[in-house]
Amino acid sequence: MTDDRGFRPRELGEIAIRCADMGAMVQFYETVIGLQRLHGDHNSAITFFRIAEGYGGHTQVLALFHHSVGVEPGSDRPREGPVTGMASALHHIALSLPFAEQDAVMRWYDKIGQPYRVEQFGWIGWRGIFTQDPEGNTVELVAYDPSMLDQA
Repeated sequence: MTDDRGFRPRELGEIAIRCADMGAMVQFYETVIGLQRLHGDHNSAITFFRIAEGYGGHTQVLALFHHSVGVEPGSDRPREGPVTGMASALHHIALSLPFAEQDAVMRWYDKIGQPYRVEQFGWIGWRGIFTQDPEGNTVELVAYDPSMLDQA
């Protein structure tokens, strides 16, 4: 589709979450979710995780930023701590994986005692497995399968 803008975003390049407890958040996304850490660790102010190849050489990443990084726009004072959970502007993040791996996700969560819920979105054929990270952000592992489509 072309229009007057002359450009069209192709893929999500990065999602960044401000965090209060970098150690817990790095541990969760690396150990519970299984993302590959690219840069940084639990002591870093910024840690990047690889999600997928991405578009045009820009790897798709999840970035964790300690809430002290950066300043409020138009201000020279550091940012306040992050607002998470139901009070956050972030509803959830969704990471895609093959439908055949969703049973493994549920077995893994059961094994490590990670609470989750499963929802089916029949209008589009998705099933999502939802959990929360240590700071209350909802994380969905979502997959498409024709068997999830509503029957007409």
